[in-house]
Amino acid sequence: MAEEQELLVVGRVVAAQGLKGELRVNPLSDFPERFTRPGRRWLRSAPGRRDAPAVAAEVELLSGRQLPGKELFVIRLEGVNDRSSAEALVGQELLVPATDRPKLARGEFHLLDLVGLEVRLLEGGDPTSGACPGGCIGKVKDLIHAGNDLLEVERGDGQPPLWIPFVEAIVPRVELAEGWIGITPPPGLLELGSD
Repeated sequence: MAEEQELLVVGRVVAAQGLKGELRVNPLSDFPERFTRPGRRWLRSAPGRRDAPAVAAEVELLSGRQLPGKELFVIRLEGVNDRSSAEALVGQELLVPATDRPKLARGEFHLLDLVGLEVRLLEGGDPTSGACPGGCIGKVKDLIHAGNDLLEVERGDGQPPLWIPFVEAIVPRVELAEGWIGITPPPGLLELGSD
């Protein structure tokens, strides 16, 4: 079994598919091979559930396919052979080793690399060196995969989080080595989460 900190969540089981134990998975990764390439994976109850195990359980992915016209994947796991077994896994997270990081093209990033980065407001898209140019907005807490990826930005002072589309026009700068991303939000975007 792998230790908790070595695993990366790549999907969530959302439903049973059919009667033979297949599972529908909502991907939290842009890499389809994580759901289609056979091999070791892990399952873990989502955080906050009462039945959440302390350690993820190792499973064997036998096969997977994407549902036509949908972002969902249907997977088959070893030992899950009927609908009841599949339904018992609904709500579980699907994980892979954090070291299983596919090579990226220029302009692509892994979720783990973005979480914790400072979010800076760029004035006219031209950052300056030093502390936050134009001010710090908050820190990236999560990346939500829903058609277009959304950055969940945690702000201080008890303010609600911001949801910022992770597209180049709004997030033109990602400085991993320096620990920040720069945004040029359209008018009104930063006010959407405010009271």
